[in-house]
Amino acid sequence: METRVHLPDMEPPSSITEVMVALRSKKLEPVHEKKSWGDWISFPGKQTVISIESMRGLASSATVEYSEDDDIEINQRILAAFGKLGWMGSDEDGEFRLD
Repeated sequence: METRVHLPDMEPPSSITEVMVALRSKKLEPVHEKKSWGDWISFPGKQTVISIESMRGLASSATVEYSEDDDIEINQRILAAFGKLGWMGSDEDGEFRLD
């Protein structure tokens, strides 16, 4: 299952550091991997990953790829972390607030 997360229009981007701190504040252990073709945030022992679009360490959109092999709680914590940063979510049903 995928959930797209993004900042509302006209909002300044978040730094990757801010995203990592927000994820840690939700008792997650994120691992950031910078690749030449994009950035990934993974979680040890979990299959859920975040593909985050960043430019010079700043991000304004990402895709949370939730694995059904992981408990639903990790997805809820990830979305809550992005919500804490003021990001919005969107899926096949439309846009929604992340609380």
